[in-house]
Amino acid sequence: MNRRRFLQAAGALSASLALPKAARALTFGVPTGDPWRTFEVTTRVEVLKPSGTTRVWLPAALIQDAAFQKTLANDFRAEGGTVELVKNEPETLGIVSATFPNGAKPVLTLTCRASTRGHAVDMSHPTKPKADAAELEYWMQPSRALPVDGIVRSEAAMITKGASTDVEKAKAIYEWIVDNTYRNPKTRGCGVGDIKFMLESRDLGGKCADLNALYVGLARAAGLAARHLYGLRVAKSDLGFKSLGPSTPNCTHGQHCRVEVWLNDYGWVPVDPADVRKVVLEEPPGNLPIDHELVVKARKRMFGAWEMNWVAFNYGADVALPGSSGKPINYFMYPQGETAEGRLDPFDSDNFKYEITSREITA
Repeated sequence: MNRRRFLQAAGALSASLALPKAARALTFGVPTGDPWRTFEVTTRVEVLKPSGTTRVWLPAALIQDAAFQKTLANDFRAEGGTVELVKNEPETLGIVSATFPNGAKPVLTLTCRASTRGHAVDMSHPTKPKADAAELEYWMQPSRALPVDGIVRSEAAMITKGASTDVEKAKAIYEWIVDNTYRNPKTRGCGVGDIKFMLESRDLGGKCADLNALYVGLARAAGLAARHLYGLRVAKSDLGFKSLGPSTPNCTHGQHCRVEVWLNDYGWVPVDPADVRKVVLEEPPGNLPIDHELVVKARKRMFGAWEMNWVAFNYGADVALPGSSGKPINYFMYPQGETAEGRLDPFDSDNFKYEITSREITA
């Protein structure tokens, strides 16, 4: 279905995956009519202290078309090593997997090109899309970090008590997360997403992979299909939120995950309670009250809409990295690496150096 080109030159293996215009798509929301914008995102990784066989993995841009994104290409090059794209179709997961022999200088470059447009569902106009029972069942299953029994189920029942429709349940969970969680600036990266620990400890702080994981787990426990979508902020927000996009072409720290929940009258609905809490904490001048006009604006908008100054990667959970001797990772949004000494810390710049840049391509 996909076409690959492998080019051998100067001791390095280069590859490009050109995606078809109409890959087998999952069920997505309807288009908004917003114009398409095209971004080119380049990630360069260098392992500064290689040892034995060294491996590097990068998330490719979404490998199936969606109403909000068309991935045009994932081009990758491993200087001094070999590289391939490994796919998991159900989770639209593409892993750029590079292997470098002992003695090589491990450098991997990935350039993604994707067109995006605003993603919104008009909750005042039910469309009653056809549901795929097998697909919905897939997105109701627990994962290692997202159990749906025990305290998660009891908490979901408490939050949705009195809600009689799927919309009411989904909205109740959203409002509960906005009201009861907080963004913790000390959380490394985007967080871990261990929702059982969060609920048992009543420590409801973290970042997007924590707060939005809480939404996904509670929604599934309440009987709603829900899924994480991992990606990267690539441009400033045009909606007046300075905290919701990079201010320069450097988006190395722009990783952000979002959520979709299936509602029978509307299909997959985009939500993002974690970004409401980000606005509270980080929108200038910072620490805004929950009733501040910008917080109210974000809260209203982020149940049903995403601004697509963001490129989606995948829906993966418990991701096994090809060829790795380490454990699966909860999600795949950051560059990952491994040497003979073990898995590298993606936040340790002394050993694992990478930079991600973005530019908008105009016709």
